[in-house]
Amino acid sequence: MAVYTKVPEDELKKILSKYDIGDTVFFKGIAEGVENSNYLLQTSRDNFIFTIYEKRVNTDDLPYFLELMNHLSQKGIACPTPIANKKGEYLGKIEGKPFAITSFLKGLSCRKIRLEHCADLGRKMAEMHVAGLDFGMSRPNSLSVDSWRPLFELSANRANEIRDGLAEEIDRELSSIEKEWPDDLPKGVIHADMFPDNVFFLDNKCSGIIDFYFACNDFLAYEIAVCLNAWCFEDGTSFNTTKARRILANYNKVRKLSDEEIRHIPTLARGSAMRFLLTRLYDWLNTPQDALVKPKDPLEYLTKLRFHKGVSTSGSYGIY
Repeated sequence: MAVYTKVPEDELKKILSKYDIGDTVFFKGIAEGVENSNYLLQTSRDNFIFTIYEKRVNTDDLPYFLELMNHLSQKGIACPTPIANKKGEYLGKIEGKPFAITSFLKGLSCRKIRLEHCADLGRKMAEMHVAGLDFGMSRPNSLSVDSWRPLFELSANRANEIRDGLAEEIDRELSSIEKEWPDDLPKGVIHADMFPDNVFFLDNKCSGIIDFYFACNDFLAYEIAVCLNAWCFEDGTSFNTTKARRILANYNKVRKLSDEEIRHIPTLARGSAMRFLLTRLYDWLNTPQDALVKPKDPLEYLTKLRFHKGVSTSGSYGIY
């Protein structure tokens, strides 16, 4: 269970006295999630999510995340909405750590990704991008191309423990991606971690997007690349072009991709695969064996990186 900080009953009662959301009926830790401690909070008025931000989250970034969720919610995007206390504040403190209470979204992440999920994902992603264009705050992507080389260097001397030649292959691919990375594509707010477990569905329709704690300002098309990697590989190995086509076609109906964005999708997809390969590699090598959360296999993203390396045009993703 990904609950790192416990909340005593008397402390919860004291905290909720500062909010106008009713009395506690039910309060339980949520197993999903790896970065923060999350609880389901049911009160006499409604259901909420109580999140304690652990050490991997930069507290200076929290106002951006919370204000973004509020902005998107006001624009009609279904996402958690931060709840202010009686003083109008979104953030509080417990055991020296910041916390926030957000609205509860109905729905579940899809266990098996179907074409209709991909189609609705593309539309909702584009709607979110359009809604974020007039958001007044900005946060750089701390896990974009400039960060990958320093991140790799933290693991380079042990990468071959996972697979012989892995360090050399990453170094070659990273050099190639750095050389080909675009510098003038349309930018805006992106979620940056829109994996299936962060998108909820009801009756195969997207009911909301959660977990905005990697959100930032970057190339909008990079978000598409992340989703191609997260949603379009069967068992992490075989690329499903039909799923990719559904994402791209429905995205394009809401926000039309430029020719330059389309042309750079193969490079952006390689970069996205590299980003998750490197973060998983670091976690795999540095997470204690008795940790609450098991690290994910980095080699899944090596397979995806190799696929994208063999793609010459965006037509391989179902868009022309």
